[in-house]
Amino acid sequence: MRRHLLTTTAGMLLVLAGSAYAGMNEAKTFLDKEVGDMSALSRAEQEKEMQWFIDAAKPFAGLDIKVVSETITTHEYESKVLAPAFTAITGIKISHDLIGEGDVVEKLQTQMQSGENIYDAYVNDSDLIGTHWRYQQVRNLTDWMAKEGKDVTNPGLDLADFIGTSFTTAPDKKLYQLPDQQFANLYWFRYDWFNDAKNKADFKEKYGYDLGVPVNWSAYEDIAEFFTGREIDGKKVYGHMDYGKKDPSLGWRFTDAWLSMAGNGDKGLPNGLPVDEWGIKVDDKSRPVGSCVARGGDTNGPAAVYSIQKYIDWMKAYAPPAAQGMNFSESGPVPAQGEVAQQIFWYTAFTADAVKKGLPVVNADGTPKWRMAPSPHGVYWKEGMKLGYQDVGSWTLMKSTPENRAKAAWLYAQFVTSKTVDVKKSHVGLTLIRESSIRHESFTKRAPELGGLIEFYRSPARVQWSPTGTNVPDYPKLAQLWWQAVGDAASGAKTAQEAMDSLCSEQEKVLQRLERAKVQGDMGPKLAEEHDLEYWNKDAVAKGNLAPQLKVEKEKEKPITVNYDELVKSWADAKK
Repeated sequence: MRRHLLTTTAGMLLVLAGSAYAGMNEAKTFLDKEVGDMSALSRAEQEKEMQWFIDAAKPFAGLDIKVVSETITTHEYESKVLAPAFTAITGIKISHDLIGEGDVVEKLQTQMQSGENIYDAYVNDSDLIGTHWRYQQVRNLTDWMAKEGKDVTNPGLDLADFIGTSFTTAPDKKLYQLPDQQFANLYWFRYDWFNDAKNKADFKEKYGYDLGVPVNWSAYEDIAEFFTGREIDGKKVYGHMDYGKKDPSLGWRFTDAWLSMAGNGDKGLPNGLPVDEWGIKVDDKSRPVGSCVARGGDTNGPAAVYSIQKYIDWMKAYAPPAAQGMNFSESGPVPAQGEVAQQIFWYTAFTADAVKKGLPVVNADGTPKWRMAPSPHGVYWKEGMKLGYQDVGSWTLMKSTPENRAKAAWLYAQFVTSKTVDVKKSHVGLTLIRESSIRHESFTKRAPELGGLIEFYRSPARVQWSPTGTNVPDYPKLAQLWWQAVGDAASGAKTAQEAMDSLCSEQEKVLQRLERAKVQGDMGPKLAEEHDLEYWNKDAVAKGNLAPQLKVEKEKEKPITVNYDELVKSWADAKK
């Protein structure tokens, strides 16, 4: 019997040794063919990291793990290239599903409500950080990595290298999600048209100042007016691009920090406090107390109404007529077709599609005719406020996922965000998450082809772009209200003020339901008493805050522009 056990044990050790050896062979093949020198690590360090994954994965070999994310280029690369590689290297079978962003949230909500383990890990937007923190249905990664998940947490993970962890950290100072991809909403413009001698002279003659990157909305408006109807290269061009179809994607157009660009909410990075860019106010315990001005919020305040009115006015006056009936995905490719001079609200996720050779906006040598720059701000905006939105799709582990499945999924999440693969993944999707990737020499070489993306992410300006923060207690329930309210304003069914009055009222109904149900415990809403705008403005000022601000009598301020090349130089100087 003892001899039989010894023989069996020896055989098992040989099998394990063989599988580890096979795993390393697979890893080396993967590093040779897919990674190469596109890594922040040396080859020896890459192999060391791969060996750690092989060893840590042994208890989970053969498990079939299901994860899900929205369908964007970065996640397509993970699903088609990295998932099969991880499976071959570790023996953990990964199915990485790609579905619509709304469908991801729906699946996650269903798992929250039912407790059924639909997916073993989700890449969902960090916009849900307030939801995850309050409902406490996802694993708190800070504590989990130190305890139950310690044996499957990569010693080379290097959280400090991730540029987006402040967005996935709750008021309790715990990390709830791990960033996987990031992209920002920036200003996009035709660099070649802005530097054309005739355009510059004509603009200076008409407006009395230099054509350049607009610092504020007044300058953006002038530039939009100047280019709209102008003939360039035999085509009539437009000074602005946007979309207005009453569709769920219209909600993103506004929850993605449009109000903050106008000057809604309070100062504070990554989000305004106590009033955030949605206009939701919290107390000193981070409990939401209101959305409407009547409760000290700012969703229907002067800055918010101004932002909606400008959106409507600019689309009607300066955008292609078809824009009014477009949704997000339909409008995205339009600037690259060569008839738009600028766009105030442009996702850097479109970069890869806007630098393809043969496009009207790309030079023969492959360099873009366009650039991206910081977004201009509205008249209510003050220094110290966030200036725009940054999407941060992040790995999230539900508590309803069994421990062994969560551990296996966590290994995959770390693999696709590891220093070994992140530089290459970043080149494919251009959704940068690590400082080491942003600073990699390969991006220094490629920067001239990317229209300012690398310069922006290496600049001190990037901290002013952030996702939805923790003031929002239930993102799925509240986000769906926006497109309906703003859609009424875009269609003319309601005025901007009426639309925002309706929106804040509907948001407060959700807050009231959460308060009564007490499903979020001591972290849930506790609505404040109602008073008028003057009362809450006076209260805010007395406490050193801003929101809600009083209406500015002259909302067309002095226009300011800057030279793009000088702007980029100033960023470089700031790093010295």
